[in-house]
Amino acid sequence: MGIPWAGSAGSAGSAGSPGSVGGLGRAEADPPDPAAPADLVRAAQRGDRMAASELLDLLTPYVGRLCGPIALQDGPDATQEALIAVFRRIGQLREPAALFGWVRVIAVREAVRVARTASRTVPDPLDEVPARDDPQLAADVRDVLARLSPAHRAVLVLRDLEGLDEHAVSALLGVPEPTVRTRLFRARRNFRKVWER
Repeated sequence: MGIPWAGSAGSAGSAGSPGSVGGLGRAEADPPDPAAPADLVRAAQRGDRMAASELLDLLTPYVGRLCGPIALQDGPDATQEALIAVFRRIGQLREPAALFGWVRVIAVREAVRVARTASRTVPDPLDEVPARDDPQLAADVRDVLARLSPAHRAVLVLRDLEGLDEHAVSALLGVPEPTVRTRLFRARRNFRKVWER
């Protein structure tokens, strides 16, 4: 089994496939069909509480899968904050078919914000990283991710788990593409450094 972010640091597409690591895979974070919730969005925008409730049920797992790897132990708080922001701004969504992209932007920004706020306490450094074939691999990956900054976790999640290109990550995070490349390089390097100890 390959480990995440073990490819060469300079190539964006060379990272290992994290799809099998503890529920962090891209397939699990794929949004549902965007055509299905369009009617729910329009109804929620008109104030239909039942539609808003159904939309909440639809979006909660998706937002949770985005926020969890970025905000780590504060993932549920980030998910809640993101969903609050989504429903406060639902009237601003002009194209209901763009719901999941719009929600992704809000969720990632909230997760980074919550993670930064929570990062006042730095986790203890790892004394020993378990072997790559250890049955606790998913927990180990999360532990290593916890040692990265929220900005680095966000870039890794968006680029390697969500499969977004640098331009899309740049737009989501509101930073220039060279910054995305630099953060991605450093995040992968730091991940490997901690992992290989």
